[in-house]
Amino acid sequence: MRGPCGAAAPSGTRGVHHRPCRLRHGADAGAAGRRHPPRLRLPGPDPPRLARPSPGSTLAWLDASGPDGDPLTDTHDRDFAVRDYKTYLKTVLGRASNTVNAHLTALDHFFAQLGLGPAIVRRDDAPKLAPRALDARRQKRYLRAVERRPLARDRAIGRLLFYSGLRIAELVALDNEDVPLSMRKGKVIVRSGKGEASREVPLLDGTARASVTEWRTDRDSWPGADTPSLFLNRRGGRLSTRAVDQLMDELAADADILDDAGALALSAHILRHTLATNLLRAGVDIVVAELLGHARLDTTRRYTLPTHADLEDAVSHLPTDQ
Repeated sequence: MRGPCGAAAPSGTRGVHHRPCRLRHGADAGAAGRRHPPRLRLPGPDPPRLARPSPGSTLAWLDASGPDGDPLTDTHDRDFAVRDYKTYLKTVLGRASNTVNAHLTALDHFFAQLGLGPAIVRRDDAPKLAPRALDARRQKRYLRAVERRPLARDRAIGRLLFYSGLRIAELVALDNEDVPLSMRKGKVIVRSGKGEASREVPLLDGTARASVTEWRTDRDSWPGADTPSLFLNRRGGRLSTRAVDQLMDELAADADILDDAGALALSAHILRHTLATNLLRAGVDIVVAELLGHARLDTTRRYTLPTHADLEDAVSHLPTDQ
């Protein structure tokens, strides 16, 4: 039996004593890589930390499992080894479909650098569920937490996100003139949304309009009041997305909006999902794509999929013997 770098494994072992793999750089990498075991890192600049998992974990698994053949030089052995590794991720480590697919993508890049090309392995289909949104109880707790915020700016942000479904970047890009209001109605003008598309979102909720009006009155005394930005920071500059994220975390803590692991579970995007879910479940489906600025209807259709709560509710109706 040969180890993952093509070297013969010691008799009676499973290849666990192989030397670390090293991959040559440059034009001779394809040929030299077969004489010198490839190392764990990909050549070239380091990828972003969260871009994809490292192939190092795969090579460590290969080293320990001692696959037949040489997956680092033979395409058939490569495919068999990656399929086995996929099974290991799912059944032994219990990784989710998205995580498994991320590992497979990392391996595609790795084997491409070796000159073998991507492994022929089928990706896992992720469970088709609706995007995460706040249920009715959490929506009520969220709005009450918004009401308790001491700054008029924060109350305006909290309600504007909830009732308009803006992306966080669209919110902080708003200028004062982009939210025209009257006594009975208003609107939010997104001048350059995703894909540089523009749209208008009606703002009919009275509390949201009142919050924006209250903030504008308060804003006149803030540094930067003479600038066009609707939402300002304490120094008079345009409010950053990071500051809005921090506000979401504070609202989540106040409203006790946590995930199953006990982590804060609120963001501008979850509020956006909440608006879409509320509209679709109220029977308003034709205009949702326009309100949210979706370029593809398939994106909007995701909100018609069942949630985890829907699945649990369906199973709860099964008969029991108690």
